[in-house]
Amino acid sequence: MELRIFTEPQQGASYDDLLRIAKKTEDAGFDAFFRSDHYLKMGPVSGLPGPTDAWVTLAGLARETSRIRLGTLVTAATFRHPSVLAISVAQVDQMSGGRIELGLGSGWYADEHTAYGLPLPEIRERFDLYSEQLAVVTGLWETPEGETFSFDGKHYQLADAPGLPKPVQRPRPPVIIGGGGKKRTPELAARYADEFNLPFADADTAAAQFARVADAAGAAGRGPGEIVYSAAQVVAIGRDEAEIARRAAAIGREVDELRQNGLAGTPAEVVDKIGRYREATGITRLYLQVLDLSDLDHLDLIAAEVQPQLA
Repeated sequence: MELRIFTEPQQGASYDDLLRIAKKTEDAGFDAFFRSDHYLKMGPVSGLPGPTDAWVTLAGLARETSRIRLGTLVTAATFRHPSVLAISVAQVDQMSGGRIELGLGSGWYADEHTAYGLPLPEIRERFDLYSEQLAVVTGLWETPEGETFSFDGKHYQLADAPGLPKPVQRPRPPVIIGGGGKKRTPELAARYADEFNLPFADADTAAAQFARVADAAGAAGRGPGEIVYSAAQVVAIGRDEAEIARRAAAIGREVDELRQNGLAGTPAEVVDKIGRYREATGITRLYLQVLDLSDLDHLDLIAAEVQPQLA
């Protein structure tokens, strides 16, 4: 079981905050550091000092870390033209020495689109746009040097693009797709995904969705081991009840609710819950959503008392 640290900086974090937790992620032995890609806070928090751009952030972290993998859960297809995204991610992959992964989704948070004047089409059109983005980004990356890539879609048209720069990882960086859609999401995952992620879902829901993706992948001629299945869960772990309650309160959650819907409790409790979740779903990778970015001791505790039991 690979453990990855997953942050939500739109809730209130500077680049320096993210740098500290990314370095702690690396030093503590975790596999990867991921961040959301949002431009507006959610819920009753200040969001100060304001949003940080995901790919600008990851470019900086690429130069400040040396081992951990870096990526997004997830970049919204409504934020950037796919050609610009392909170039940005390829460049950050170069800057990191080949440690970048792209989580790409259709986009969903209406308020941030309204706030910053970003179009958010209705869901059917949004998925059409999302599908074309996946085709363009992967097509540009996979075009051999010296050849060109063209695309004639409803939303995007490219003519004789050189597909440069190339990422370090060949044929391309891993692409992560997720979500609970029962038809188009599994079909897109079967075509493009190296990893399928289902965040904040119970085991039965996750297992059912993973089965849909596996069926779609098989129908597309892909083998059973070609897609990594992963989950994401909010985490609040403590050595005793007081520490658990302090960490839950710091992120505005109740302990009992977190025990039910996330990963809260002592290290032994959380290891047991992860084990049962893995047995039910078959996941081999888990993103731990860390919301209090000032609490670096939280990561030390997980690294010392949870991670070794899952290795």
